Amino acid sequence: MAIIETEATLHEAHRDNHTHRDVNGGWLRPAVFGAMDGLVSNLALMTGVAGGAVSHQTIVLSGLAGLAAGAFSMAAGEYTSVASQRELVEAELDVERRELRKHPKDEEAELAALYESRGVEPGLAREVARQLSHDPEQALEIHAREELGIDPGDLPSPAVAAVSSFGSFALGALLPVLPYLLGASSLWPAVLVALLGLFLCGAVVAKVTARSWWYSGLRQLALGGAAAGVTYALGSLFGTAVG
Repeated sequence: MAIIETEATLHEAHRDNHTHRDVNGGWLRPAVFGAMDGLVSNLALMTGVAGGAVSHQTIVLSGLAGLAAGAFSMAAGEYTSVASQRELVEAELDVERRELRKHPKDEEAELAALYESRGVEPGLAREVARQLSHDPEQALEIHAREELGIDPGDLPSPAVAAVSSFGSFALGALLPVLPYLLGASSLWPAVLVALLGLFLCGAVVAKVTARSWWYSGLRQLALGGAAAGVTYALGSLFGTAVG
């Protein structure tokens, strides 16, 4: 086994070999899961309607209605959720801002105690807290990160969340409808396209997980196929009963 002899070599080896995946998923995770949600829900809706032995025009109309309703619902829900979260964070930041203005010494001591609890020598912890507290905005940012676990300069945008959710859901929900729009007159082309889309979405999700692409793809295909199968059976059952 080779031995790293110098500090420089150690840093070089660490830089070359010590890497991590993006554990937050960035934009990829919400986009893929939004598309997957659209795929599964609209495929299940269309197969449920098809199970009732209706015309293919009715199936297409159901698919388009499901796309529009689901996309608007996702966008509205995401906007409300992110806006509420942002408002809560901003309210807590206002509380912290007032405390820093009214009781700067107490907040400085609180920050020093936090660093000290993490193993920093008491004198050094007090000095670090004192220096960091000189700038009120910097002090607010540090307190927010340490006490609330947030970055005041990187709050999520409700509008961006709503638009991205709308787009990704609509794209996924479009796949089962697409074969009909291109001239198909039976359900099976729509099912095959949707299942292929589910497999591809699952494979892409593997980029932000520790699973292999084929396992993740097959798992999502199986789950989506099961949902479609159940709704088709229910559509057949209730369609016969109603008829």
